[in-house]
Amino acid sequence: MIGEGKAVCVTGASGYIASWLVKFLLQRGYTVHAIVRSLDDPKKTQHLIAFDGANERLSLFEANLTEEGSFDSAVNGCECVFHMASPLIPPVSVSDPKSQYLDPAVNGTLNVLKSAAKVSSLKRVVLTSSMTAVLNGVKPREFGAVVDETWFSDPATCEQKKLWYPLSKIVAENAAVKF
Repeated sequence: MIGEGKAVCVTGASGYIASWLVKFLLQRGYTVHAIVRSLDDPKKTQHLIAFDGANERLSLFEANLTEEGSFDSAVNGCECVFHMASPLIPPVSVSDPKSQYLDPAVNGTLNVLKSAAKVSSLKRVVLTSSMTAVLNGVKPREFGAVVDETWFSDPATCEQKKLWYPLSKIVAENAAVKF
């Protein structure tokens, strides 16, 4: 198998897309270190441990985006980290976007990168984005247009329209690039 003998880490593993990634990696023989917010919540872990290969090659870890060092044990020994975790709060529940979205997104990304930088076996970090990072730019949307880096959402527009999730993705990605 492609991933036999290789360990990878997936943050936000209980999320929809990250769960599919965990399943895909297990199917290909990788050992997966899956990070969730809480090991005590079966809704976040049950579907992961039900995947084929999970008994042999899945380890669950608990980590907090805002807690520096909480990713250390999960990334240890891995060749790759897929950073999928991101704060996601219903817009009507956002009372303080800086502390609820922006700080956790930026600090979480930096905390993952700091933990990854300590691991000598690590070859790659994959930072996932979101379509929301390109949906609120200054360019008009054109059917069939190729979307590239020139389409990135404008932070000022996102802030003005109170689009906190897209803004959090933008500032977290910028922080990662600067790291």
